[in-house]
Amino acid sequence: MKPSDNIKFTGFTQATIDFMWGLRLNNNKAWFEEHKEDFIRDFQTPMKALGQEVFERISDKYNDHGFIHKLSRVYKDARRIKDGQPYRPNLWFSIEKPSEEWTSTPVFWFELSPEDWSYGVGFYAAKAQTMTNFRARVDGNPKAFEKLIAPIAMQDEFVLEGDEYARRKVSAGELREAAAEWYNKKGFSLIHRATHGNELFSAEFPDRLVSGYEFLMPYYDYFVSLMITSPPRFH
Repeated sequence: MKPSDNIKFTGFTQATIDFMWGLRLNNNKAWFEEHKEDFIRDFQTPMKALGQEVFERISDKYNDHGFIHKLSRVYKDARRIKDGQPYRPNLWFSIEKPSEEWTSTPVFWFELSPEDWSYGVGFYAAKAQTMTNFRARVDGNPKAFEKLIAPIAMQDEFVLEGDEYARRKVSAGELREAAAEWYNKKGFSLIHRATHGNELFSAEFPDRLVSGYEFLMPYYDYFVSLMITSPPRFH
């Protein structure tokens, strides 16, 4: 992002939501070109400002992580337009480490859509080897993993999501119910979803995301540590 684009986030507006619904219902070039100024003013500009502010605050505190910041484009890749709709009615940003395999690398994200918003940390599609490493790590020291995830049961901001194996994976050791839920996942995300509300329209909204990412940082670090060839024991 260029310095000239570094505009302070003051909150989304009802015009943001109205634009997303308009694009959802009129997903064509003629409508988008007619409302392009609305897109820039009401949707793209506040999303850029939010992403940049959150990224800078997280990067300042965790400057040893080498994070980068990405913002999605409203234009779909031409090779992936199969529904005749060339635009995305939602936008998202991510905070992550540079990687050529972004789909299998854990990321922090925030997404705003016509219906709701969400944020969290996790994999888009974890590699099978990553999950094999995970189960070996848990088998080697189940109590350490249970200690790691214990804070999740004490909060109501984030929930665990992820597809599960049809044939249930069974740990070599004794696992409590919360840990067993993780064990059978093909990949995982810790995510918060919410409908649009006053908080989204507030200049203080970045505080919510930064606080959430700080809580999630130990899980991000754990996810990254699984992306190795030989899984070590977790201490």
